[in-house]
Amino acid sequence: MVNGSPVLFRVQAPADLADLGGVWSERELSFRHSEGCNCWYALAGVDLNQKPGKYPLRLEGKEKDGAKASFAAQISVGEKAYPTTKLSVPPQYIAPPKEVLARIQEEEALKKRLFSAITPETYWSGQFAPPVSSSVTAIFGSARTYNHGLQKSQHKGLDFRAAIGTTVKATNSGVVILARNLYYEGNCVVVDHGQGLLTLYMHFSEIAVKEGDKVESGTVLGKSGNTGRVNGPHLHFAARWQGLYVDPETLLTLRAP
Repeated sequence: MVNGSPVLFRVQAPADLADLGGVWSERELSFRHSEGCNCWYALAGVDLNQKPGKYPLRLEGKEKDGAKASFAAQISVGEKAYPTTKLSVPPQYIAPPKEVLARIQEEEALKKRLFSAITPETYWSGQFAPPVSSSVTAIFGSARTYNHGLQKSQHKGLDFRAAIGTTVKATNSGVVILARNLYYEGNCVVVDHGQGLLTLYMHFSEIAVKEGDKVESGTVLGKSGNTGRVNGPHLHFAARWQGLYVDPETLLTLRAP
């Protein structure tokens, strides 16, 4: 585990355990039981800016007779160095015109509200599939400078090579909580996979779903484009767990037991 990692915790527990929860990174974990491995599992993440070291994982379970069981461990987190990249984008995305400032504030409030809500159910299962069948052109975590250093940020997703009109699919099951045009993200779709895990798809030319839709892995969400703050057509794909952006490339390698 490194800064920016998603992680799948898998726990071997006594056979008579009926329920399991926990705390990691000051965030609650809710475990599911798998008959296949006779184990419990939960998806979590590590902050992109987390310092290397050991961090506590606390588990609390309840046995079938009502007795409580607990476990604690120190989990090591390593450090990953991310590169720096330079980009040029239209100037209105560095210094937005006054007439769009109210819109940007409204959209920030909307995202804050939607992203802070944690659905208790878990919709996802199995392995997350790539949203498009193409190569990655920009990795997660890189420090970015825009327009000769006028603005700096961290790249909190993956950029996939995708010509305008490329079909974009849901990576796993979930519910669409956002499907609309935003100033910076362009035409954007966000899927809630449950328990604080979201996947985000940006810069579409067309959106094919609406808010409230239930989707499965492979459901068409829309077509890629170059809307919003971009320097060319591509798909920006991001993953977020309980307020933390995590590396989508690692997420695509994780598989529920």
